[in-house]
Amino acid sequence: MNLPNKLSLIRIIMVPISVALFYMTFIPYNYVLSAAVFAIASFTDFLDGYIARKYNLVTDLGKFLDTIADKVLVLALLTVMLTNPCVMAGSFGYTFGALAGGIGVTIIVARELVVCFLRMIAAGKGKVLAAENVGKIKTFTTDFAILFLLVAVDLPVLYVPGMVLFLISVALTVYSGVYYLVKNRDVF
Repeated sequence: MNLPNKLSLIRIIMVPISVALFYMTFIPYNYVLSAAVFAIASFTDFLDGYIARKYNLVTDLGKFLDTIADKVLVLALLTVMLTNPCVMAGSFGYTFGALAGGIGVTIIVARELVVCFLRMIAAGKGKVLAAENVGKIKTFTTDFAILFLLVAVDLPVLYVPGMVLFLISVALTVYSGVYYLVKNRDVF
C-alpha cells in the first residue's frame, strides 16, 4: 500500500475521532478540537492527491479510498452538525440556521449520490468520469464552512462567515451537480 492510500485510510480513521470530539461536550472546546481533526483530515485529501500525481502513485485502490474518504468525512460532519442547534443556528436564530442547514445538507447529500451513481453507470460502460475543478472548489468551500461553523460555537464571530461559506458551498453544489450531469449526459 503506497503513501497516498495510507493517507486516505488515515482520513477515514479520523472521521469517527472528529465525530466523537463533536459530542464530547464535557471537554472544553470540543468543537474546536473536532474542527482541528477535521482540518487535518481535509488536508490529507489535498496531500494524498498531490503525492499520487507527483510521484505517479495513482492506483485503482487509491481512487476508491480517496472518494470514500472524502464523502464520509464531509457528510459525517455535516450530518452531526445538524444534531446540535448551536452549530447551525448560531446568531441567526434556530429557525434560519436549522432551515438553511437542513436544506443545504440535503442538497449536498443528494448531489454526492447523483454524482456517485453517474460514475457507476459510466464505469459500467467503460468510461471514467474525472473530477471537475468546480467540484474541487465546492469541496474546498464546504470544508472551510464546516471548520468555521464548528469553531463558531466557541468563537461566535466566525458564525456569519461560516454560514455565508456554507450557503456558497450549497450554491456551488447545485451548480457543480448540474454541470457534471450536463457535461456527461451521454452516459445516459
